[in-house]
Amino acid sequence: MAFSRISKLDPPSRGIFRKAAVMLCSLLTSLFLLHCLADRCSTSPVRASSGRAAGLFEDSRSLRTKRLAYEWTAGSEPTGYGAARRSSRVLADERARQVSEPPEESFILPPPDLVASRKVSPRFAGKLSPLGEGSKKLPQALIIGVKKGGTRALLEFLRVHPDIRAVGAEPHFFDRNYDNGLEWYRELMPKTLEGQITMEKTPSYFVTREAPARIAAMSRDTKLIVVVRDPVTRAISDYTQTLSKKPDIPSFESLTFKNRTSGLIDTSWSAIQIGIYAKHLDNWLQYFPMEQILFVSGERLISDPAGELGRVQDFLGLKRIITDKHFYFNQTKGFPCLKKAEGSSKPHCLGKTKGRTHPNIDPEVVQRLRDFYRPFNMKFYQMTERFFGWDD
Repeated sequence: MAFSRISKLDPPSRGIFRKAAVMLCSLLTSLFLLHCLADRCSTSPVRASSGRAAGLFEDSRSLRTKRLAYEWTAGSEPTGYGAARRSSRVLADERARQVSEPPEESFILPPPDLVASRKVSPRFAGKLSPLGEGSKKLPQALIIGVKKGGTRALLEFLRVHPDIRAVGAEPHFFDRNYDNGLEWYRELMPKTLEGQITMEKTPSYFVTREAPARIAAMSRDTKLIVVVRDPVTRAISDYTQTLSKKPDIPSFESLTFKNRTSGLIDTSWSAIQIGIYAKHLDNWLQYFPMEQILFVSGERLISDPAGELGRVQDFLGLKRIITDKHFYFNQTKGFPCLKKAEGSSKPHCLGKTKGRTHPNIDPEVVQRLRDFYRPFNMKFYQMTERFFGWDD
């Protein structure tokens, strides 16, 4: 009776066998991964039917050992930038090279494409930090002005410093895009490590009435840098830039005056209005103390770039790394250029839009502008306790 009862039981379903097979595969996969993590994979005996297969395995094992040495050395480095992530295309190309080419003895150095792409500072070539390190932060320092004063040159020079990370384009957050919110602004910033400073520059902030209050609302500890230049020369440079885009605009002379016969200067024209530095500074001092604002001379940025960069580095609390050795004077352009730009081993000068030839302006108009700006300049010298020499 018992036997007949057993014989009538249903046979095991296929689902049970399928689940058992999946569990067995998962177990084997886990054991294999643990085996590799224990670093026993690289020391397993090679069973290949041909000498070439064994040779390829030995090459890949040697390459893996060097990669581990490189990553371990980079990970233990206490200073420098976080290592950059490579794109999937670059990784695919590298894997292809590992099979087709023997590993180089210099593999412990970072690939040159990482340095050239600005993702690794040349100062820390061969000293990468672990991949994915760093986070996006709101800027601790801003270059807030002024237009045509030399802000682009200053930013490019500062980006050579390994402890400064800056946005290349002008975000215009505190004047045009404020409604997008601080998180939108933060996402524009580059990743930084502990001790590095996040920066951006938008020259129109200095003349935007709402900008000081908005920046103070973000952080009252924000350090502000203003690059100023002879307001007459700055106005002519501003006009020259507009003329290159709109060749049909009226002459500089006609735009300068409300009425040329009376000699009344048109302060509503932005090219003139920007140069009244004392007026704009009054607005900023309602929210920030003077010691939090650094004024850089646009003229000295050309004649003595290392000296002005030294002042900026001191102001930011950074070691003076950018010195005379980083610059050479380009006679054709008429201003200094970097011997080696950030992330590159080649000399770098600002683009064609910088250093344009100014049009000839009626000397009488230039003199009237100098007379107009003189009292504002004197007040600005007193406020900043620095003489810029624009009225000599």
